[in-house]
Amino acid sequence: MKKILFLVLVSVLVIGVKLNSKAQVLEGPPRDGIYDKTATLQMQPIPYVPLREADVIWSKRIWRTVDLREKMNQPFYYPVNPQNGWRSFVQIILDALKEGTITAYSAASDQFLFPITYKELMDKLQTAQKVTLKRPDNPDEEFDTIITKAFYASDIKKLRLKEDWVFDKQRSQLEVRILGICPVKDNYDDNGNYRGPEPLFWIYFPECRNILAKNEQFNLKNGSAARLSYDDVFMKRLFSSYIYKEENVYDRQITDYSMGVDALLEAEKAKTSLFEFEQNLWEY
Repeated sequence: MKKILFLVLVSVLVIGVKLNSKAQVLEGPPRDGIYDKTATLQMQPIPYVPLREADVIWSKRIWRTVDLREKMNQPFYYPVNPQNGWRSFVQIILDALKEGTITAYSAASDQFLFPITYKELMDKLQTAQKVTLKRPDNPDEEFDTIITKAFYASDIKKLRLKEDWVFDKQRSQLEVRILGICPVKDNYDDNGNYRGPEPLFWIYFPECRNILAKNEQFNLKNGSAARLSYDDVFMKRLFSSYIYKEENVYDRQITDYSMGVDALLEAEKAKTSLFEFEQNLWEY
């Protein structure tokens, strides 16, 4: 009789443990949508067409600025906070740098010469700021202190692109290939006065294509359906920009010899020269 009671007690304990373990299994949050989006995660960038030096009969290097505050470029800037697997362009780059998937290079040179670690980058971006506060125990008394100002992806308002334009005689095609991207933020002094743009770091674009091909940009015309990846956006040139430098014998930017409207006209002139060169290659 005692053996039977013992077996019954053990069976009840085993069943109770199994039910408790099943109750503690977390199945995760419900799906935020009506279908699973897996196509983008499987995307791979389209490889470049092989290019021989002997086939390049003309080339020009161009530097551009992409202002994220322009309406056409706003999908690069938003969302400010990541949501449902959707991140801004700069947030994608920062996350990839943190994971070690891509490499950041010093903004002192756009030739990708000096790699910097994610920690070194964050230590540079988290700036110290001097503020004046009131003492909690005596509000009439003030004191100066230094606080660390955190860096956010939304602080980036512009991107710089370094690209090469080449004419391939083998395919009779004028082609552009982006070499690097540089996030730029506005620099202010302690009094809040604007001092100019501050380039932060360069990344090598061909190294980033695998990451960009797996992240979508918001589609202004078709919502969440059939979104393009960031790699598609760059390859299809679906952004607005203006030229701030083209290769020249003095190695100077347009703002070094033109200001205001004259600088804009000079940038438009450089843009038009690329278009006219391609048109003049053919006879109609």
